[in-house]
Amino acid sequence: MATAPTRQDQPVEDVVAATDAPWVTIVWNDPVNLMSYVTLIFQRVLGHPRPRAEALMLDVHHKGRATVSVGTRDAMEADVAKLQAAGLWATMAQDR
Repeated sequence: MATAPTRQDQPVEDVVAATDAPWVTIVWNDPVNLMSYVTLIFQRVLGHPRPRAEALMLDVHHKGRATVSVGTRDAMEADVAKLQAAGLWATMAQDR
């Protein structure tokens, strides 16, 4: 007598981990904003201390982009909106 095939579901942990992955805000290099302005925005909008803001600005300048904040999707949407309102090129993505 043959047995019926068993159903193989994806473990719940894998599904939860995929939906709980943090989101990131990415700022991209642009030809418009001065490095001092980008540093100031990172300080005022995101609350980074000056040394961290300068390091992130240098990543944007030299590498073309920097991840400037990590959190929930709603929080990253808010950060992107504030950075774009300040004139920076910002996007968000789910960190994997």
